[in-house]
Amino acid sequence: MTHTYDYDAVVAGHLCLDILPQLAGIPAGEFMRLFAPGRLVEVGPASLMTGGPVSNTGLALHKLGIATRLMGKVGADLFGQAVVQIVGSFGPGLADGMVVDPAVSTSYTILVNPPGVDRMFLHCPGANDAFGAADVRYDVVAGGRLFHFGYPPLMRLMYSDGGDQLSAIFRQAKATGVTTSLDMAFPDPTSAAGRADWPKIARATLPYVDVFLPSIEEILLMLRRPVYDALLRAAAGGDILPLVTSDLLADLGDELLALGAKIVALKLGYRGLYLRTAGRAALAGMGRARPTAVAAWADRELWTPCFQVDVVGTAGSGDATIAGFLAALLRDLPPEEAITMAVAVGACNVEAADTLSGIRSWDETLRRVAAGWPKRNDGY
Repeated sequence: MTHTYDYDAVVAGHLCLDILPQLAGIPAGEFMRLFAPGRLVEVGPASLMTGGPVSNTGLALHKLGIATRLMGKVGADLFGQAVVQIVGSFGPGLADGMVVDPAVSTSYTILVNPPGVDRMFLHCPGANDAFGAADVRYDVVAGGRLFHFGYPPLMRLMYSDGGDQLSAIFRQAKATGVTTSLDMAFPDPTSAAGRADWPKIARATLPYVDVFLPSIEEILLMLRRPVYDALLRAAAGGDILPLVTSDLLADLGDELLALGAKIVALKLGYRGLYLRTAGRAALAGMGRARPTAVAAWADRELWTPCFQVDVVGTAGSGDATIAGFLAALLRDLPPEEAITMAVAVGACNVEAADTLSGIRSWDETLRRVAAGWPKRNDGY
């Protein structure tokens, strides 16, 4: 007898309100001259959207046809009302798991994106720094098949005290029988998050994580800081992705599986996605979203390049890639198809400036792949 769950995925973690003033009327290269003390700079209307993995990954899953519930923390302020309203506008029930705490302010980011100048961010962590294990509604988690948590490096309680709160969340979520999934974020290396004991946090948390999906930069900073610093020096402070070798990926995959993860997917930016999986016994204990064909997923090492697209913006591309992978896992696809759909959804994302409007339906994305959508040739 097949059990029917209330929804497929619960997505929790970092959530904020993104405020994007329109600066298109400012001549390219003139913003820094105009942006000076005492000046009034006329700009266009501001767009309000939600950001962070609760919004980016969660709403992408929803657009891909996955029954999803979202779980973030906001304040009882106007920004919090805006977040709940925006999330709820995508579909009924999506915002039902939100925690509204009058004692905190809602997290927000002002994105300053002038023509001819790299983007700048003014970020208030707000409620995200107050999110703890007690804020997760485990009764809601128990009603789903998969629990995904994102961006603990941007949430103070998640990396404080050796990550006790983060490991507690995954331990309690895993106890409900769901499949668990974890995404990271790249912290400022000089910040408290950047200096946290991430090897200790990984040792405490990964035994309860089934699917681990960090970027290569994030995991190198956290677990291989000397290697990350050496690559950064070799890249003259620029792009380290061309310097990442197959041997380094295999070594990292071994380490993360040994720490307890069952499926490791390392995001490689424009170079694609690397997949490494544990043996059959470990995969069999993955919870309600585990693959039916365990043998097809066991002891695998795969890589896929990205699809060719005209890039408009990269905001949320990693979150979209994760959504594609998790949607494929929940649809019980084999690993080759799962990583293909992951980079397909990520590619659709970068065809738009924002985090969600480029995401197409699952069937439309499948048809695009089946039609012979060409891939990049960046090598592995």
